[in-house]
Amino acid sequence: MACDADVASGQIGDWHRFTGRTIGSFVGLVPTEYSSGATRAQGAITKTGNSHARRLLVEAAWHHRPAYRPSVAMHQRWALAPAAARVRGDEGNRRLDHRWVVFIERKKRHTVATTAIAREPAGWCWSLAVLDEPMT
Repeated sequence: MACDADVASGQIGDWHRFTGRTIGSFVGLVPTEYSSGATRAQGAITKTGNSHARRLLVEAAWHHRPAYRPSVAMHQRWALAPAAARVRGDEGNRRLDHRWVVFIERKKRHTVATTAIAREPAGWCWSLAVLDEPMT
């Protein structure tokens, strides 16, 4: 799972004004809602917020569509990273891969699955951005 901090920071601004749940709203990756009384209906994604950040997140979600098999190059990059970053990155990649598998088994449309999965890296990048201690 990748989070380009320079690009994301330029698009998002101050990460501390969000939570893991609200960052998806900021980039427009949450469904619209039509509610009245006990009736609740959800529609297409809002597409409000930063379109560039949303596009990057959707591309990242599509990138995770193929089965997750770390390459030799990935293992070489991991060797240079701190242990905590290695573990967290691997867990994130496995989580996104599992989400794709579940959506495919449920026969969800790829566009719906991609949008749902794109919210995950948004929250993941937020969690890295607001860490008190860097992963060094």
